[in-house]
Amino acid sequence: MALFAILCKDKPGALETRLATRPVHLDYLNQSKGLKLAGALLGDDGNPIGSLLIVEAEDLAAAQAQADNDPFTGAGVFESVEVRPWRLAIGSL
Repeated sequence: MALFAILCKDKPGALETRLATRPVHLDYLNQSKGLKLAGALLGDDGNPIGSLLIVEAEDLAAAQAQADNDPFTGAGVFESVEVRPWRLAIGSL
């Protein structure tokens, strides 16, 4: 198993869709076995502008599948999603 960072950037004007989809998104994340941490990226006004997730998965394809199946992805919240191998340097999960 390896760690991956999923970095998602919201589309402009996606805040209402994000907020409406948030409950099902959180349910999805709470049921995700490989999820290590997750949270919103915030703009200067304090509103969400994206997401950062750290997941443990068998490979890049499995981590990408987690991103692809996120309800925010299906609702069209994200402008871009990048999945990259990630290594913890300081701290703990």
